[in-house]
Amino acid sequence: MSDLPIISGIFPATMTMFNASGAIDEENTARHVDFLIRSGAHGIIATGTSGEFIAMTESERLRVIQVVIDAAAKRVPVYAGTGHFSTRLTIELTQAAEKMGADGVIIIQPYYQKPPKPAIIEHFHAVRRETSLPIMLYNNPHYAGCVEFTSREVARLAEEGLIQSVKSAFESVVPVQDLRYLCGDQLRVFYGSFNAPMEAFMAGAHGWVSGFLNLFTHEAVEMYNACLAGDVVRAREIWQWLLPFKHLYSHQLLGPLNDIAIYRAGLEMLGQHGGYSRAPFNPLTETQRAGLQELMQKQGMLA
Repeated sequence: MSDLPIISGIFPATMTMFNASGAIDEENTARHVDFLIRSGAHGIIATGTSGEFIAMTESERLRVIQVVIDAAAKRVPVYAGTGHFSTRLTIELTQAAEKMGADGVIIIQPYYQKPPKPAIIEHFHAVRRETSLPIMLYNNPHYAGCVEFTSREVARLAEEGLIQSVKSAFESVVPVQDLRYLCGDQLRVFYGSFNAPMEAFMAGAHGWVSGFLNLFTHEAVEMYNACLAGDVVRAREIWQWLLPFKHLYSHQLLGPLNDIAIYRAGLEMLGQHGGYSRAPFNPLTETQRAGLQELMQKQGMLA
């Protein structure tokens, strides 16, 4: 992989729509992708964390990737989540995504078990040898056996041509600053938390990848554009408007819940299809839905 893909902006990690019985709802998955693109998304992440890839078989993951690619219809780039603990399966999923027409892949470090870091680096070498697609590293030690690539290690992966972009899934924007300093324009750096995206843009992040963007794509695009224009006042206004929704999950203001349930319920309240998650994820309770509805009304999202 020699040419660096110039990707940037708002990349929602799109949710996979399931029906009440847990079957994949292809039609509404495609409709949601269209909704995200019409809301201004600059790219789409398929079968990522918010796409609940961990709840699907390999064949189901590939089917969802195809649905998302078809729904995007080349309007924006689609990066497919093809990471697996197994190197062999990661390669197989990546090669299949390439044949389907994915623009790139996002690969998390091998998860659950804890292979030593040299073995993980070889994992990425092995994948790189078997695909020509751009690779986005999903640097998320919380979900990947607590194995973290430092900024200098990420820079080395980029220098060796193993990766072309990174989703930095840390609350802090320090890795964004460090990677822009270490890599310049040789790596596309995406912020991957929902705690400080405005600060990440100001620190030089090329974009934002998050499940949060399933519900707030339009507002995130406005904040991104304001940051690019150097309009700090406008960017802060938008983030202050978004902040209460972040607190619903980060501070568990409605009680124990998962963030995907918030996005699904919020979409339904906006007249979009929210769908279901697969167990063990549960939808919001009636009390939680009422709290979300109250906040959406207060913020002017609902009449």
